[in-house]
Amino acid sequence: MTSAVKGPAGYFPSIEKKYGRPIAEWKDLIRTSPLTKHMEIVNWLKAEHGLGHGHANALVAHTLAEDAGK
Repeated sequence: MTSAVKGPAGYFPSIEKKYGRPIAEWKDLIRTSPLTKHMEIVNWLKAEHGLGHGHANALVAHTLAEDAGK
């Protein structure tokens, strides 16, 4: 039995299904954005790309955490 993915990555399958883009593409958009603060990026994804708050927040949180670990 496999355990369910927890945390922000748990949203990834529904994000890909709902918005039709792979997660890697969303992460590239976040990383190339001139914005750097979490909520600025979340609000930008919502306004410019039509993401819901939870989906945008999950993408930003996961991407920034990944980048901080590099």
